[in-house]
Amino acid sequence: MFDLNLWLLALLMVTGIVAGVINTIAGGGSSLTIPALMLLGLPADVANATNRVGVFLQCCVGSWGFRQADKLDTANIGPILVPTLLGGLAGALLAAFLPVSFLKPLLLGTMIAMALVILVRPSVVSPPAGTKNLNVSESSKGWWVLFIAGVYGGFVQAGVGFVLLAALSGALRYDLVRGNALKMICTLAFTGVALAVFIVEDLVLWVPGLVLAAGTMIGAALAVRIALKVSQRALKWFLFLMTLVTCGAALLF
Repeated sequence: MFDLNLWLLALLMVTGIVAGVINTIAGGGSSLTIPALMLLGLPADVANATNRVGVFLQCCVGSWGFRQADKLDTANIGPILVPTLLGGLAGALLAAFLPVSFLKPLLLGTMIAMALVILVRPSVVSPPAGTKNLNVSESSKGWWVLFIAGVYGGFVQAGVGFVLLAALSGALRYDLVRGNALKMICTLAFTGVALAVFIVEDLVLWVPGLVLAAGTMIGAALAVRIALKVSQRALKWFLFLMTLVTCGAALLF
């Protein structure tokens, strides 16, 4: 039984707002929301599943905001979603049946790797201005990185934004604003697949999930405005900072 203490639910909503901002213009917000859900008494696997409600609705808001600002490359959504959805289904099935002890080392290892990549080779996630982006059909590496991102996101949501940006900005050469816009669509797609699996497995608790979602949607709306106003350089350093925060949260989690 989870704790319905109003203070904890308020904390969950505030955490959702912060996570919504982080997830929309970087990644790793789930490393904050999953522990917050566990504070309510949810087991790790139930918290992991319930967290997807907030992520799904956050992505709806974020995707719509980027589309309204004409920063969403709608022409390439279909080809990008194919490997992402296939990976998301595989990852969700893994999450439903593998022990939860797999979550922490996977999350921590991914965050450390991404922090090192951003620090040593920042151009991987922040292509120079004027770089022409590639279609998935032009980059087999991009297809496989998107598939891996889908598997990771279906398995454990936390930090998937970094992996998606590695595919979209690194392999397909989108700038960080357009990369984040497509990242929201990808996350929306495989989170929907994962959420369906978790609902079937009866792992989702709707009250904390919807409270969290209220916060993440507010955060996503704020983050789109921020992303449209700040420079690529600022977004890159925010991305690096969030990898470090996620590493710390993973260690505590």
